[in-house]
Amino acid sequence: MPDFTIETTYHLPVFRNRTYSADTLEAACRAAIADDDWDNSKKDYDSCGEIHVTGIWEGADTAYARHQIPSQFEEPIIRRAYHFEIPLGLLKILFDDVRVARPPALDWLARSARAIARGEAILAGDPDPEEPVVPPKPSHVLIRLQEDGVRDAITAVLEVDPSFKAVRPEAVTDDEVHAACVSIASTMDFSDAVGSAEFQAALLAIRSAQRRLTSD
Repeated sequence: MPDFTIETTYHLPVFRNRTYSADTLEAACRAAIADDDWDNSKKDYDSCGEIHVTGIWEGADTAYARHQIPSQFEEPIIRRAYHFEIPLGLLKILFDDVRVARPPALDWLARSARAIARGEAILAGDPDPEEPVVPPKPSHVLIRLQEDGVRDAITAVLEVDPSFKAVRPEAVTDDEVHAACVSIASTMDFSDAVGSAEFQAALLAIRSAQRRLTSD
């Protein structure tokens, strides 16, 4: 049976309570952080961090030889911090795509699927997922409710409906338009329309495959 030398660590909070005279709360905080006198500090054993592995070496008494720690045994907060930059970068790409109404690239979807899988593994304390992570299948927008279009509809309705003669188009606020759009988007049932679109797309794909197979 082989031997392994394992180094484990936990973080022990050290704190102090000290009074600082300052013009503002921020100035007091800066003075506290700059204060390097910890002679009267206390240790908070009730708030210790989780025990985690910081070193692994093959053999007995082999500490500080070259090693690699399986990801699930690293300190959770450090593991999360290292992962933070990845979804942040992907979120920037997503925001840019949404802003210009551009479909996300397949490469972006694959990287996002791996980032999600790795994030879930980190939260569960599991190993990082192995390559490849299967990305979600592409989805397609069938309908988009745009607030500018609702504005145009408001003008058209008020021009022909005398029951709203006391309301001018400019009297309808942006907040009211937004709230109305959110309400319709969350309550209106499009399941029949989506089901019909899926069925029509299935038929179109089948016909395309049939033409390809019969033409060979």
